[in-house]
Amino acid sequence: YAIPYVDKPVDVDASLPNYYASTYSMGSDYCSVLVKTREGRPIKLDGNKFSKVSAGCTSSQVESSVLTLYDRQRLKYPLLNNKESNWRAVDNFVKNELSKKGSKKIYVVSHSINSPSTLDVIDRFSNKFDVAHVEYDTSSYTGMLDANEESFGIRKLPYYDFSKAKTVVSFGYDFLGSSFNHNLFNKQFTSQRVVNREKREMSRLYTFESNLSLTGANSDHRIPIRTSHSKIYIAELWNILNSKIGSSRDYINYNKSKKSIINLDMLNKAADDLIKNLGSSLVISSSNDKSTQSIVIMINELLRSYGKTIDLNKCYNIRKGDDNKMVQFVSDLEKKSVHGVIFLNSNPVYNHYLSSRIRKGLDSVPLKISTSDRIDETSVLCDVIAPDSHFLESWNDYEPIDNHFSFGQPTIRRIFDTRQSQDTFLKWIDYEENYFSLLKNNWRKKQKLLKSNEPFQIFWDSLLHDGVAEIVDKNLKNRNPLPNSYKNRISEVNKISTLIDRESNNENFELNLYHNMTVSDGIQSNNPWLQEMPDPISKVCWDNYISINPKDANKLSVKTDVGTMTTNLLLLKYEQESYEIPVIIQPGQAEGTIGLALGYGRKLAGPVGDNIGFDATQLLDSKSSFQNLTINNIILENTLKDYRIAQTQTHDTIMSRESVIQETSLDKYKKDPYAGKYQFKVATSEGYKKPEDVTLWSGHEYKNHHWVMAIDLNACTGCGSCVIACQVENNIPVVGKEEVLNRREMSWLRIDRYYSSDADVDDLQGLEVAAENPDVTFQPMMCQHCNNAPCETVCPVAATTHSSEGLNQMTYNRCIGTRYCANNCPYKVRRFNWFKYHDNEQFDKNIAMNNDLGKMVLNPDVTVRSRGVMEKCSFCVQKIQQGKLLAKTEKRRLKDGDVKMACGSACSTDAIVFGDVNDKNSRIRKLLQVEKIDKATLKLKEERAYAVLDEIRVSPNVWYLRKVRNKKLA
Repeated sequence: YAIPYVDKPVDVDASLPNYYASTYSMGSDYCSVLVKTREGRPIKLDGNKFSKVSAGCTSSQVESSVLTLYDRQRLKYPLLNNKESNWRAVDNFVKNELSKKGSKKIYVVSHSINSPSTLDVIDRFSNKFDVAHVEYDTSSYTGMLDANEESFGIRKLPYYDFSKAKTVVSFGYDFLGSSFNHNLFNKQFTSQRVVNREKREMSRLYTFESNLSLTGANSDHRIPIRTSHSKIYIAELWNILNSKIGSSRDYINYNKSKKSIINLDMLNKAADDLIKNLGSSLVISSSNDKSTQSIVIMINELLRSYGKTIDLNKCYNIRKGDDNKMVQFVSDLEKKSVHGVIFLNSNPVYNHYLSSRIRKGLDSVPLKISTSDRIDETSVLCDVIAPDSHFLESWNDYEPIDNHFSFGQPTIRRIFDTRQSQDTFLKWIDYEENYFSLLKNNWRKKQKLLKSNEPFQIFWDSLLHDGVAEIVDKNLKNRNPLPNSYKNRISEVNKISTLIDRESNNENFELNLYHNMTVSDGIQSNNPWLQEMPDPISKVCWDNYISINPKDANKLSVKTDVGTMTTNLLLLKYEQESYEIPVIIQPGQAEGTIGLALGYGRKLAGPVGDNIGFDATQLLDSKSSFQNLTINNIILENTLKDYRIAQTQTHDTIMSRESVIQETSLDKYKKDPYAGKYQFKVATSEGYKKPEDVTLWSGHEYKNHHWVMAIDLNACTGCGSCVIACQVENNIPVVGKEEVLNRREMSWLRIDRYYSSDADVDDLQGLEVAAENPDVTFQPMMCQHCNNAPCETVCPVAATTHSSEGLNQMTYNRCIGTRYCANNCPYKVRRFNWFKYHDNEQFDKNIAMNNDLGKMVLNPDVTVRSRGVMEKCSFCVQKIQQGKLLAKTEKRRLKDGDVKMACGSACSTDAIVFGDVNDKNSRIRKLLQVEKIDKATLKLKEERAYAVLDEIRVSPNVWYLRKVRNKKLA
């Protein structure tokens, strides 16, 4: 509603944002957030700095979710028998049908729910109608959960603390990427990876995996293996550790011929490091097999990890789906013993591995209800769709970790005629109060547990203000086992022995399915920001693909052309079915294996996500056992058909350009903190000199502020959260797959991913080819805001100019589109908008700019650019101005922390630091160890700091801190 400001709301001021603590919740995912609203419109999500669970940061999924609020695919009203209806008619119909239940069952099917009050509502509903509640996750953790229940009596995931781990060994578990709560894991992990003058030690990560994951890319030692062989590695690791530090003689015996398939040298190195760091080590596995996870538990008990790097006193409630119960539900469907099923914001007909059986079984169910906010693959089969409100329109509470709570509150009035699913359930049991009242009453009861004696309303307001709460109970019984108290679980040892012996040395391909960092499980498939976000590893967008080892690609005669971004379609054959899927040659992919991302190929996602990519879930449909994302006996053939696949980076290596990526090893860094430093020298008549000593530039004097950014390559894990945060904050348009193929993407911030090469330094052609199992470096790259900016000197109309605070500015109204500046930019970070991307039917996927509802997400502080002008990173100049205005109203100088970049706020690892280097108390000045500033030239003590392409003397205001790897020497 438009409110005339003659009657202005008390808490709304034109041009000033309001912030509300709330919680992101979609599917099984969770994040405590701070919602920025403008005139009643949520436009940006930031991390809640008070949260100990989500680490005060966001992810690409969280950042993008604000756009789903303004998605026109959301239902505007409830549907009854595929027709528009109203809530009264729906309620009467459902209550009437529930009364006919008889002896048949009623199910509520949902993703994992960690809201205590929502579970309370479901319990009330279940008690009245004798309903079975089944929770599932698109990425199953049943094996780990069942193993924990057997070992400790707790069917939950424990709290992993990577900040306490000096040695981490991962068997296919992508804890930095597709894992639950990867925000916190990234923050914890990188806290042990950053080195400086005071801290010369860092942790070491070993990763044994098939697909090159984000975790593998950040490993010190990455060992490519078949996923089906990981249980052999885990068994052998147990045997090695047991022989050296164990008091047990329960070795895992298996056919020793299988021992030849493992890299025993690297496994022994990992074992030695684990033993060296008893109590400060961690072993994790992605296996969904209970006996394998039981061996992992035994290993961690042997390493004394419980109570230190693993804490059972703080268990997660985020992933607790039960495959056994889901299989029982499907079985009941097929027996026709189900009267009704309510799909609570879930879409198992698309995202569950038994989807085909679920779809077929629903035909015999009299009452089918979905609370989905849109027509999807499951809700389209239902008699009733009671659309749930968006999480930004809803009240709720959450308990992601035992005794750690957060709250959700509406930040906008409901846009459509939707209703919270909790209120819907309460209506159907004739509960007198609404969900908000029930929620508050539940927290009246919890107030004493939080040791609060305030009046309830003050207590409640403080909960909503902070957005989080924690119950500290010192009397809780310690769940962690004592060191060396592991039990000899001989049955599990025997089980894994049997599993290993059953393994066949198959010559066919092994397929490994995974969730990527862009569309993930597909719940936000209709979100163009995610579709256009490049995959952190392959840099592919708007598609999924088969990733294949270079040697295997050679055997199949795969031909790719990076110039035209053309590849081949492969014919994937599995169980009498065949599918055509594009292929990407992926360095680091284990030989004999292929990877394929889930979350694509949807048919009812919406105009953005429909028919994008291949639906990999159908490859799991024939599986009757618990979800296993590894499939053997895959046959591949090359169709020799061409397919264009959009990549934002097609050159993989830096070809030994040391002025772009500088790195060293920890051992060398300890001996010489300047190890790995590259210093270009210019030959003059007076000998070799540094570039700054031979220049035509007279320099700049910044008397007030001098804005500088520093990026630590040791902290950046390449997740891409900053890329989406920049897009949301700065109204960056979506251009679609065709324009990306034309190399016209518009992102102001990109993350360059570089592979190492095995070629000799003088072999220029060989240096272009990545190593088969390369080291990986991620480098965020944006406008460097050069003090001697080459773009400024060539602009004929002074559209790009230099500010008195060191910013390279763009004046859009002046720009006439000559693109001289882009040609003159050595970093290639300036973007030319070839088209008018808003209000343009040609760019119909740009839903944030091409309909009135989508435009509500736009940031009014940033201009929506017209066609024919140059765009680039502005160092979020609007945020700088906002900080200045805040300081001005408070009659003080700008202080460090008043200005926060969108990219830096989203970063879970604090890899990006921004500030005023003229402020002697600023974090940026302390980080870079600024000794002296002479005409904008910084003299730094920080040994790892360097400027990219320093030899051309453009004097950038962005500094990088050298990469340090912690490889174990032979």
